[in-house]
Amino acid sequence: MLNNHSIPARTRGADHSPESPLSIHDLTVAYDRKPVLWDVDLEVSAGKLIGIVGPNGAGKSTLIKAVLDLLPRASGHVNIFGKSYKESRARVGYVPQRESVDWDFPVSALDVVAMGRYRKIGWCRPVTRSHKNAAMEALDRVGIANLAHRQISQLSGGQQQRAFLARALVQDADLYLMDEPFAAVDAATETAIVGLLQNLRERGKTCLIVHHDLQTVREYFDEVILMNMRVVAHGPTETTFTEENLRKTYGGKLTLLGEAAEANARQSAGKH
Repeated sequence: MLNNHSIPARTRGADHSPESPLSIHDLTVAYDRKPVLWDVDLEVSAGKLIGIVGPNGAGKSTLIKAVLDLLPRASGHVNIFGKSYKESRARVGYVPQRESVDWDFPVSALDVVAMGRYRKIGWCRPVTRSHKNAAMEALDRVGIANLAHRQISQLSGGQQQRAFLARALVQDADLYLMDEPFAAVDAATETAIVGLLQNLRERGKTCLIVHHDLQTVREYFDEVILMNMRVVAHGPTETTFTEENLRKTYGGKLTLLGEAAEANARQSAGKH
């Protein structure tokens, strides 16, 4: 099995820009020797909202976790702003899937958000007033400052998601990786998340977002990565999110494709 150090330096992302927020070169990830991601090679643009789209089991969440060194790589190399994740960790914000979080942990929403400041605070040091103020400002940005002292388990699903978005915001990262932030949230929360993402883009941040709703892909994202264990297509949403590429990605699940086609038609009609 290959590891990162077995790849000659000259071949590691040799065709990728060192200024790219994220470049992935020949990445393979396997569970029990069965590949889940195979030979993924891509480079993302700075200052864009980028959707990662594909069927269940396509490896979308696995891709995010492999970038963050949360899963071992069978082979390949990942660069974040030209460096390893370990070297660039302070520039990366992460919003995990809600299902992966222990919501019964006895902390308040403010505590959760303040965790995003730990790299600035330092471990085993007190959270100072300035860091608490920054956490409160982030909670205010996501619309739940009034719930700052409520235990995280007592929040609704949408409010919990907003708290984790606030935690990512308070890091003031340059690259954000979000694993299905729109899953199982109410319409108001979804609208709030979209507004936050657009604000991050205006500030030059790059956001990679695992997304499952094909009907909103064109509306939400500048670029799209279509995945099914491999990268099927990657590029500007307008030219990449096509019926042909969707069929290659989803293998002809016509209900999904029909919904996406209808959404595309509505989007095109709205431009005229």
